[in-house]
Amino acid sequence: MIRVTNLRWSTILFDFDGTLGNTIPLILASYRHTIERFGLEAADDATIRSWIGRTLPDMFTELVGADRAPELVDAYSAWQTDHVAEHLVAYPGIDELLVDLAAAGARMGIATSRRRASAESLATALGLHAHLPLLVAMEDSEHHKPHPAPLLLAAERIGADPADCVYIGDAVVDLGAADAAGMAGIGVTWGAGLPDAMRALPSIGVVDTVDQLRALLLTD
Repeated sequence: MIRVTNLRWSTILFDFDGTLGNTIPLILASYRHTIERFGLEAADDATIRSWIGRTLPDMFTELVGADRAPELVDAYSAWQTDHVAEHLVAYPGIDELLVDLAAAGARMGIATSRRRASAESLATALGLHAHLPLLVAMEDSEHHKPHPAPLLLAAERIGADPADCVYIGDAVVDLGAADAAGMAGIGVTWGAGLPDAMRALPSIGVVDTVDQLRALLLTD
């Protein structure tokens, strides 16, 4: 294994869904279940993928209105909790990357739009807690990506200057939030985002593989 010695950024913050773990099949199935259960207009996978990165309350408020949204959020969340084992998939190489980043001295954390209990449960299922504390979840911030507030709060909680941070995510809202927060941003294409749309935004780069991400984060 290549010995890594230097970090380009001292603090590395990650989105969760579609970045650290392949929750996309789980999210798609959860939305399809909720849409069918409540008799909403059917949505194809491409449409549902475009919703990923937004909070469930925001998304369901848009679909059914603020009065009905909590009921749909609860139904979605309950179904998802019961079907994690069927749909959650680890991304090959992520564990090894996190080990190398930790060995190089990186401070790391997660800033996600997922609710805390759900994010904690999925992170535990993927074995991510050894190196990645969950710094910011949906409940922690009044504003959400692409607003910079969640990322700035994560930097504050980990004790870092935003200028010393990089934020890694799979969607345009992630890169938009990083830019607005004064952080470097890196997009990954193995999640739900559209690569061309991400490449149109300011960022350090958009990568297709974990090895390419490693090359941006570490120098030998």
